[in-house]
Amino acid sequence: MSLRYRSALLAALLALVALTSGCSSDDDDALVIYNAQNQNLMKALTKAFTDKTGIAVKIRGGGDSELSNQLVQEGAKSPADVFTTENSTAMAQVDRAGLFAPLSPAALEGVPAQYVSGRKTWVGVAARSTVLVYNPSKLPAAELPASMLDLSQPAWKGRFGYAPTGADFQAIASSVFALEGDAAGEVFVQGLKDNGRTYANNIAILKAVNAGEVPAGIIYHYYWFQDRANAGADSRNAELHYFGGQDAGAYLSVAGAGVLSSSKRSEQAQQFVAFLTSREGQEVLAASNDLQYAINNGVASNPALKPIAELEAPEVPFDRLDGPKVLAAFRKVGIL
Repeated sequence: MSLRYRSALLAALLALVALTSGCSSDDDDALVIYNAQNQNLMKALTKAFTDKTGIAVKIRGGGDSELSNQLVQEGAKSPADVFTTENSTAMAQVDRAGLFAPLSPAALEGVPAQYVSGRKTWVGVAARSTVLVYNPSKLPAAELPASMLDLSQPAWKGRFGYAPTGADFQAIASSVFALEGDAAGEVFVQGLKDNGRTYANNIAILKAVNAGEVPAGIIYHYYWFQDRANAGADSRNAELHYFGGQDAGAYLSVAGAGVLSSSKRSEQAQQFVAFLTSREGQEVLAASNDLQYAINNGVASNPALKPIAELEAPEVPFDRLDGPKVLAAFRKVGIL
């Protein structure tokens, strides 16, 4: 091998090492987000944040309970800086484990008090309303239940669908326990087992109701609105019933964000959460096709949605949401 060739080869290797080291360094400096929120929405939010601040973000995706359980297992050794979810129950689980740091005042500015955890360790960034989707040809409006808890009655046997394996419905069931107490929660769960038809997820329920396979189903509002915003193929025969009246069936599930107390980038992590709740971040949310509710007082949600003030949603203390309790109740009656 000639000296010239060896020199060229060495130079190339050194350049490769430098490039690799540079990438590793950049990666080490990036904020790590454990994200259970909609991936496309979070990508839009992190891009806007990085464009504004120059702070790089690395997203690790997963489900609510998957990532909350992982954070509890990892404890202080977790590489995560921020945890973001679609449902409140996962946030409450991590909060109970004492893994969140107090949030900065900037992260709470403009957010109504009911969307802030009691210890101000995590905050809501978006919300989704519980609704009953129904097929008017199978279930006339006059026969709609007054309360979601009515579905436990024998008259509803085989007439509604739900998705017990999904974090969404587990959060809804958790609200029943939090609002009505354990005894009523257990009656509701037994009624689900006795009367309901199980589906894989909200989309499967929407499709089944639209096709007339089942008259009604419990879902979050935005699945119907997302479908209607497109071709409406899975919702043209379906309508939404809002329970209202502070009923458990009007539960407003709050998607949250919190900074891990073990974060090595706590200042940047606090900036990120503050961006999510800021007017700028909330406008990214409201303009997206995800169709969740914005929670900042200064930002209007997508005008297609029923105004959040008209939902008459019950206020559910976050610290009373207990996902593991719901899973135990589901297993007890054989739902899971």
